[in-house]
Amino acid sequence: MTTGRATPAEDACTNALPMAALSGPVSHAVSRVARLHRTAAGKALKGVDLYPGQELLMMHLWDRGAVRQTELIRALDLDPSTVTKMLQRLEQTGHVRRRPDPADRRAVLVEATDESCALHTAVKDAWGSLEEHTLAGLDPAERTELVRLLAKVEENLCRETADCPDRC
Repeated sequence: MTTGRATPAEDACTNALPMAALSGPVSHAVSRVARLHRTAAGKALKGVDLYPGQELLMMHLWDRGAVRQTELIRALDLDPSTVTKMLQRLEQTGHVRRRPDPADRRAVLVEATDESCALHTAVKDAWGSLEEHTLAGLDPAERTELVRLLAKVEENLCRETADCPDRC
């Protein structure tokens, strides 16, 4: 049975500063922006028939050519089972091919297929639209400054974690 009176813990929470101010307004903003950007990317890629994150894997392959599956895992900074599932789906749609590494038969090489070329253009267009939507209202100088500041934030976080993935 409730008495209608707040507990001491409830009083402490309701009288506290908003969580964003308490935990750090920049960290809170970065978290919100990252979540919204991922949601917007998912919508932009829906017409391309990719799940969010798969485009980053494909971009890595288009940029680097055939790479070991372990390199993809490291570069994307994802759990190996997640990358394996992504590769299975992309293999089923004909966008990637896996084969043994001739230099080490225990390792697996992953490469984009010729069939993925059409996907390359669609992803490029989707990301271009996402970029414009994301940066709408910012002039060229503000865009340049934002990239510079985000690079500094990324570097700080990389130093802090000492586990920075390759930049895709």
